[in-house]
Amino acid sequence: MPTGGLFTLCDLLLRRAGSKSIAVVDGEERITYDALLDRSRRLAAALRAKGVGRGQRVGIFLRKSARALESLFATHFLGGVAVFLNEKLRVQQVNHILAHAEACCLVTEQALLRTAPGIEMDPGKVLEVDGLVLPEERVLETPAIGADLALLIYTSGSTGLPKGIMLSHRNLLEGAHTVSDYLEITERDVLISILPFSFDYGLNQVTTSFLKGATLVLQRSMFPADICGALQREKVTGMAGVPMLWSQLAQSYSPFLKTTFPFLRYMTNSGGHFPRALVEQYRKAHPKVDLFLMYGLTEAFRSTYLPPREVDRKRDSMGRAIPNVEILVVDERGKECGPGQPGELVHRGAHIALGYWRDPAATARVYRPHPLQADRHGRTETVVYSGDVVKKDEEGFLYFVGRKDQMIKSMGFRVSPEEIEHYIQASGMVAHAAAFSVPKGDVDSEIVAVVVPKDPAAFREQELLEYCRREMPEYMKPAVIWRLDEFPQTSSGKPDRPRLKEAYRAR
Repeated sequence: MPTGGLFTLCDLLLRRAGSKSIAVVDGEERITYDALLDRSRRLAAALRAKGVGRGQRVGIFLRKSARALESLFATHFLGGVAVFLNEKLRVQQVNHILAHAEACCLVTEQALLRTAPGIEMDPGKVLEVDGLVLPEERVLETPAIGADLALLIYTSGSTGLPKGIMLSHRNLLEGAHTVSDYLEITERDVLISILPFSFDYGLNQVTTSFLKGATLVLQRSMFPADICGALQREKVTGMAGVPMLWSQLAQSYSPFLKTTFPFLRYMTNSGGHFPRALVEQYRKAHPKVDLFLMYGLTEAFRSTYLPPREVDRKRDSMGRAIPNVEILVVDERGKECGPGQPGELVHRGAHIALGYWRDPAATARVYRPHPLQADRHGRTETVVYSGDVVKKDEEGFLYFVGRKDQMIKSMGFRVSPEEIEHYIQASGMVAHAAAFSVPKGDVDSEIVAVVVPKDPAAFREQELLEYCRREMPEYMKPAVIWRLDEFPQTSSGKPDRPRLKEAYRAR
């Protein structure tokens, strides 16, 4: 049972009915918890008129805004299932998600309809929020319970088409409770929301903030100066980012490392490795700000974190299991790995999602029986096999090695692209790096490193190659350095390696 008598996401607002505390800052608009609740209930009445009911999926294709949050809660007041579509998606991706989710309705706006013309949805089932006058009627109760499906989060699709991960209300509330506890979030906090709601890490900013009665500042501009301005203007206390964002904020054109933020008390990283050089820069620039290095997968929401007190001692670690979670490292036979032995990360705990929407085969591959437990009747608990290769040290701290499905075979060795990227970023010559392999003969691969130079005028490919020869094992050295001005990214802000590889082959 969720703590504090919360069963669905709607309870996050219902418990604050009448509150005049600011829930959301959206540009010049400041919305109280009571107003957000009222607008969500009225929008639910408008969705009900479109035929939305319990268990039906509602596509939410909106820019980061208060309207997007109202759409989320309005869907849940009807017992529906929300499906956030990242605003950067184009029409083919939007149509795939809407069709795969079997969405009965789409909430959107004119600006995004212009970027994705040809959306395949019955016009009578499209609700445009531009200038929408909300009905006076309000939906007061939700038919959903905690075990019900609340959200489909579509993965970025590093292999194949995006998959819809099914998260229940209980999943989302348990995740919010755990994260807000170790971050010590209270009603006095102000969190800045930079990441998209279609990304579980970005949505967790919403749920942790609302759980504790804090204020959420919606940040749409990704320009470092604009982010810094919002941090100062709104007296932000908490900030979440991914490695690509932290790298951008550390560039010479960014004021982030040169500016003092007197109210900022913590920063969190997830979605990839925070390079050691960046950790040192951030710790030096903002020594009084706690840095939480975290790891999670959407299939289990959140898995590990490294407490700030351990960052200087364990800078390359992703920490240990969060409260109420057990993390195992197992080999291909399902046996537990010892210290220093790479194996697959397996997650056990309350945050495990319900599986993949309309994909029982993929669900069976990832959501499997606990490898080390079975009762006398042969029954076992379901756990999540992450597909991530990690290793642990003697103290139980975990270290990311790479993805099983992205491992590069070079000179008989298996190498992770993340490890190659880590070496290249440590050179100090590049702002961003991504690595992948292309076939070389029948059994070997050639490593390609794609880089965005830190100083384009001074950058020389040959200098980076010489650095790699000095610092990297022979089997890890890139054969090719491919220079670009910018990277294609996934919707969660990571380098899009499949697109980079496709572009490289098409050169």
